[in-house]
Parts: sequence; structure tokens; C-alpha cells
Amino acid sequence: MLTNTDLQTFITQHAIPAKLIYPGVPTPTVPDAAKALGVNSAQILKSLVFIFEETPHLIIAAGESRIDYKKLAEVTGLSRRKVRMASPEEALAISGFEVGAMPPFGHRQVLSTFIDDNSIGATYDIYYGGGGSKLALLELSLKTLLEVSKARVLPLT
Repeated sequence: MLTNTDLQTFITQHAIPAKLIYPGVPTPTVPDAAKALGVNSAQILKSLVFIFEETPHLIIAAGESRIDYKKLAEVTGLSRRKVRMASPEEALAISGFEVGAMPPFGHRQVLSTFIDDNSIGATYDIYYGGGGSKLALLELSLKTLLEVSKARVLPLT
């Protein structure tokens, strides 16, 4: 299993302008992270592994927005039945990170990434994502997120 130490190594090796922060309490959910940091929940990123047919992808949204499976199927050109969220065990095996601590990059394998443009936008300068541990969060700009993830930005919620 990968941890916050592995994520820090990835950030350092790739000279990514982001940092890990440690709020002092576990932050496995969007509300937990927002409360711990004293920020709006819309600044908290959630990184979710989805399976399109048999291929894993990373979907990133912010706050308490919910991924719309129909929209996700439309943008992938697949039927709704061929798009599903990975189980926690699958997400761990694919990304190397446990659910509730998953960062938007630095995974065991490079994942094709989609970012929801309905929940992530120019509203905030700084966002916070999983930091590789439920006790760590990743602080980064939207610009950094887009550059490092090489994500497609689409309406997914």
C-alpha cells in the first residue's frame, strides 16, 4: 500500500508545486477535511476510481457533488452498464492508495483522469485532496492539478 511518504516522494521527484499538510485529525471524508481545515467543502477534492468496461480511470470532483453515471457514460461513449465505481479493494489494488486518502496523482499506475467542471472551477485558488493517509491532505492549485493530472475537464455531476 502506498502512503503519504510515497506521495511526498512523488511530489519531490517531479518538482510539483504542492505540499502535504497535517491537520491533526483524520480526514477521510469531504466534511471531515473541510471542518479540519476551516474551508468550504467545495475546496475539498475527492479522487474516485471508476472502471469503464475493464479499464480503470480516475474521476475528480469537489465538495459533496455526486458523479452522474449517465453523464460519465455519455462522455466515454459507453452504455451506463459498462461504467461503475471500483470497490474499495479494487481502488487500492489499482491506485495503491486506500479510499479516503487517495490523492489526485502519484498512483501505482498512471490513470486516465477526468475532472468535473461543474464542481471544480476558478472559484478557489487552492484545493485540498487526499494526502495518501487519512491524517494528511494535499494542498495544491487548480493549475497544478490540471498540469499534473493531464485530465480532461467535463461536466460529470
